[in-house]
Amino acid sequence: MTRINSNIPALLSNRQLGRSQGRLSVSLERLATGLRINRGADDPAGLIVSEVLRSEIAGVRQAIDNSQRAANVISTTEAALNEVAALLNDIQALVVQAANSGAVSSDEIRANQLQIDSAVESITRIANTTSFAGRRLLDGSLDYLTSGVNTGDIEALSVNAATFGNRSYIPVTINVTQSAQHGELRFANSQIAQSISIQVAGNNGVVSLSFISGTRASAIAAAINVVTEATGVSAGLINPGFAASGIVLRSQRYGSNAFVQVEVLPSSAGTFALIDAGGASTNRDIGRDAAATINGATSIGNGRDLILNTTGLNIALTISEAFNRPGSTTFAITGGGALFQLGPGINSNQQVNVGVRSIAASELGNGTLGFLSQIVTGQNYSLVNGESGRAAKIIQEAIRQVSLLRGRLGAFEKNTVQTNVSQLQITLENLTSSESSIRDVDFAAQTSQLTRDQILVQAGTAVLAIANRSPQSVLQLLQ
Repeated sequence: MTRINSNIPALLSNRQLGRSQGRLSVSLERLATGLRINRGADDPAGLIVSEVLRSEIAGVRQAIDNSQRAANVISTTEAALNEVAALLNDIQALVVQAANSGAVSSDEIRANQLQIDSAVESITRIANTTSFAGRRLLDGSLDYLTSGVNTGDIEALSVNAATFGNRSYIPVTINVTQSAQHGELRFANSQIAQSISIQVAGNNGVVSLSFISGTRASAIAAAINVVTEATGVSAGLINPGFAASGIVLRSQRYGSNAFVQVEVLPSSAGTFALIDAGGASTNRDIGRDAAATINGATSIGNGRDLILNTTGLNIALTISEAFNRPGSTTFAITGGGALFQLGPGINSNQQVNVGVRSIAASELGNGTLGFLSQIVTGQNYSLVNGESGRAAKIIQEAIRQVSLLRGRLGAFEKNTVQTNVSQLQITLENLTSSESSIRDVDFAAQTSQLTRDQILVQAGTAVLAIANRSPQSVLQLLQ
């Protein structure tokens, strides 16, 4: 049937040509952008998933940058601490040299003191000037703030890490369940019946002492106290108000690592009978560590030192002599610390808090021994005052504190930051691969589709031209 008002073949050809041109346009767009999904209409579900993955990828990339920056901060801090450690070792050598007073003149000791003054000043300067992008690192700016600490109960406190979450402060309750004890031996007689020789041993070393028959116990205690520094053992009366009560020998240190031991030479065995605090016959006794719970969690005791390391709180403290008994004390951590965002999500599980104490000379040491600032000229424990022994102990404590801080920061950098970067990089690879498989175009398949679409467009154009010429055949009927 021949019609000229409605060219149905042309309409059909035009519709198919339009569809082919649309597919060709999509193929060209995908090949030009490299993406299979350029708008929501391309794949609504795929777009939703890929956008979520893109968001996660952006977070992971920033978390990697944050972790690397955290590593840089820690590296800068540790490098400064390395210089402080070197200065402390130099000071230690100067103090030991000054102690050799039989071969070192007073002028040399004063010269050593000047070097110590300069080194101590340098340590404080390092503490006050070490910074990263304007952030002070070692002046106490990154240390935690505490409130309500009873110094009569807690002799020393170090908050290494604390997770606040949505809390404005962290309450801390310390419940001591077992006191720390010295190693202790007792000689419960007023004097010795015959001449004896004993070897007194403690954590510092061993010393031999000899006493004649009839020596009073108080005189034996005095002789033991003369060599306390060499042995780590001190002595006193069992009953301070009654000299005939006998003597008690104690390790200067507390805890299971502390001990006191007395060996009586075989020729005088039995003339210096010793018992422990429980009355059992023995010649050696070790101390006992304190036991306590901190916020309900069991802490690790070492003498009077307590350590708690949980997910939300890492603290180390020393209970005082007065508080070395069952009881409780409380304080609060009110702020401070360095917060590092190491994960792609902003929550406490993906954040790490680290405290960095001040390493100024006035902060290195402790209240019992003294502080590093007290070994300089004009202070109590300077070399020119003849306090090389006390100065050496202060320096050893300062070296211990700096070493512990370096070790803790090094462990954080290696075991937390570096492993976190490695894990995030693996996560980034997998997320990127997943996002790519959803959103990126397969060039091989799309190129084949482009060829097909081009042929269909060309064929559709030719067919439309033929369909448009078909009505002209009607003119032959009018001739």
